[in-house]
Amino acid sequence: MVGAQGPAGSRRRLGAELRRLRTRCGLNLDQVAAGAHCSTSKISRLETGKGSPKLLDVQRLMTIYGVTSDIESDMLLRLVRDSRGHGWWEPYVDGVAPQPFVLDSASRYTALEADAMSIHSFDVIALHGLLQTAGYARAVIEAFFPQHSPKEITQLVALRLKRQEALLDRDPPLRYTAVIDESMLCRQVGGPQVMTEQLQAMQVAARLPNVSLQVLPFTVGMHRAHIGHFAIMKFDDGLGADMVYVEGSAGDQYLESESDVALYEDVLADVTGRALSPVATLDLVGEYLNAPSGRLTLDRVQDQ
Repeated sequence: MVGAQGPAGSRRRLGAELRRLRTRCGLNLDQVAAGAHCSTSKISRLETGKGSPKLLDVQRLMTIYGVTSDIESDMLLRLVRDSRGHGWWEPYVDGVAPQPFVLDSASRYTALEADAMSIHSFDVIALHGLLQTAGYARAVIEAFFPQHSPKEITQLVALRLKRQEALLDRDPPLRYTAVIDESMLCRQVGGPQVMTEQLQAMQVAARLPNVSLQVLPFTVGMHRAHIGHFAIMKFDDGLGADMVYVEGSAGDQYLESESDVALYEDVLADVTGRALSPVATLDLVGEYLNAPSGRLTLDRVQDQ
């Protein structure tokens, strides 16, 4: 079981507990907001784990919900304290400006990822951060976010490497499964030397017992997963509902409804079934690593 690794997990667990208490009392959001003399959106944000909960607000809700058990009360107040703490990633994003159109800080995804039990991703443009080498990460950040200063880029590269260490090497380790489009094996991100190092790093990561890597080959053609990158984050029950992270130029989305999660799970299951096996994937990565630049890609595309 994975406990909360930072404030995001504590906030989501607190929100789940507050939602449970409200449901137990048979109250809706508007009724609670009226009793607490605040807006309905504030109660909703507390229940979805967004923002930093204030002790006074939670104590007021505990009164409305009739919380009298010392054990239950202590648990809720501890979650409030934990939710106002700082995660290990904070120094890496200190001073880094949010991305354009993205209202959340640069640390939100990392905070959620740190509390996940497992992550399942599909990538079509760039590799997931948990697979990236320093050179590859720098090239991706420089291309996608040119507004960042050299100092900010160095911080974000260091954050990606620390994420790998903190998640893949923890006890118990994060279970990570990735399906990547074959085009990412031949796209020259950062140049030939960077790509050589990246392909070698993928071979190492794919052999970890908690990591599964599959390639969706060119021969599959177009697939509905090609619409864009997404990652499904699964959490222990105490840390809130599962979530889908969808990345896009107009802003990132965090989808939590059961229907959204089910939709992306269906897409992932379909694309996983069409992808090469982990063993065949390792073989293909090796072929790209050893082939003359561009030659294998041309041959494989012409074979379709």
